[in-house]
Amino acid sequence: MNENLYALLAERFPADREACAIETHDGRHWTWRDLDRATGRVANLLASLKLPAGSRVAVQVDKSVEALCLYLATLRAGHVFLPLNSAYQQAEIDYFVENAEPGVVVCTPGNRAWIEPIAKARGARHVFTLADNALGTLLDAAAPMKDAFRTVARKASDLAAILYTSGTTGRSKGAMLSHGNLSSNATVLDTYWRWRRGDVLLHALPIFHVHGLFVASHGALMSGSKMIWLPKFDPREVVRHLPRASVFMGVPTMYVRLLDEPSFDVQAVRTMRLFISGSAPLLTETFRQFEARTGQRILERYGMSETIMLTSNPYDGNRMAGTVGLPLPGVGVRVVDDAGRALAAPEIGSIQVRGPSVFSGYWRMPEKTMEEFTEDGWFRTGDVGRWDANGYLTIVGRSKDLIITGGYNVYPKEIESYLDDMDGVAESAVIGVPHRDFGEAVTAVVVRKPGATLDEAAIVSALKTRIAGFKVPKRVHVVDELPRNAMGKVQKNELRKRYSA
Repeated sequence: MNENLYALLAERFPADREACAIETHDGRHWTWRDLDRATGRVANLLASLKLPAGSRVAVQVDKSVEALCLYLATLRAGHVFLPLNSAYQQAEIDYFVENAEPGVVVCTPGNRAWIEPIAKARGARHVFTLADNALGTLLDAAAPMKDAFRTVARKASDLAAILYTSGTTGRSKGAMLSHGNLSSNATVLDTYWRWRRGDVLLHALPIFHVHGLFVASHGALMSGSKMIWLPKFDPREVVRHLPRASVFMGVPTMYVRLLDEPSFDVQAVRTMRLFISGSAPLLTETFRQFEARTGQRILERYGMSETIMLTSNPYDGNRMAGTVGLPLPGVGVRVVDDAGRALAAPEIGSIQVRGPSVFSGYWRMPEKTMEEFTEDGWFRTGDVGRWDANGYLTIVGRSKDLIITGGYNVYPKEIESYLDDMDGVAESAVIGVPHRDFGEAVTAVVVRKPGATLDEAAIVSALKTRIAGFKVPKRVHVVDELPRNAMGKVQKNELRKRYSA
């Protein structure tokens, strides 16, 4: 039995392969046969490169159907997909390429001048380009290839993707997801969220992380459902296409911006059956405003790069504002105290999970992997939560000072390391403060060295050249000292109180 994820997805394609699978914002139509052929050509190209089995294919490109086909072709060819945020800059890309040692790197044509030297210096044998307008050397090289390809056999335990997550030490960790991890989660969600033939997914998410690439795309592919493919989220464009859709997935920021759009009303959602929110906490206020405006309740769920989806509010049943719902079938979730004892409602503790979608560990970090799993095999999520009387899970906080801004994870230590290296900076502390649009805004507090003059705009400008835009602080406050406790630890709670306004 071939347990390659692509084999599972292809089995679920509709019998009518000439039906539309993806419609793009500019009017292009991809049939299911087009997807199969396009992925076949790219898979044949990868096979022609004579890469070792399970080679990594690192991809930093803009969203396009061709980019989705590259992901599927990587699976078909038996290699490992490594999606990279399109906002990452040179220092970040250099680390990922050095750590993952990909055999193939694919980037946008505009970035090739600086990415190719990095890739070659780190041992990548092949560098291709792919633009969002169906141009690039990848497609040129794939064009003469045959479009028939026999999907490479893979076991459920074989590696399918590596997703890099930031670390509190500033060193990113590569979460290893297997074909079995992805297949099991896709199968569960297909049933739990009642995917059906005839559904139309309005896809406005990026495809370099779990939410857009795995949860959304797999959902449509598993059910043989059409996708309306938007290159980015634009509230007016979303409202324009909603009357032809039935499913929409977004981060809380998207729902806030939809509510700010005057044309977003009951009429706009008349064909919709399901709105799903994730990647960051959805404010109760947003949940209630959305219901009042549309008559529909957003379904909030909870997952991680390391685990894919873990819990979800029910499709049938009460969707509770402020909660992430119930454990998905086959997923174990427990809330424990510092001694590892399970806690009952409403006690607050650390959230631990296990199940078929939970990753096997971090790429080339066996010590970190052992540290993050308990002796009895549960993964420590780093999140803090509690159960309610009905068995619904609420996330009440996050350990390790994780900031989630606009659906993206930001770890303060990474930003602090860049700030601390700047001239005139003695030390720094990075925190998240409440923000209506982004959920949390990255905020930096820096201590000036004696006699130094620090300029907020200059600091922000310097950071923009080194790290992704979503990590750059919205504000930088210059102070003479940071608040500390008796043990000398910086009291970030005090900073959050001080700068929350």
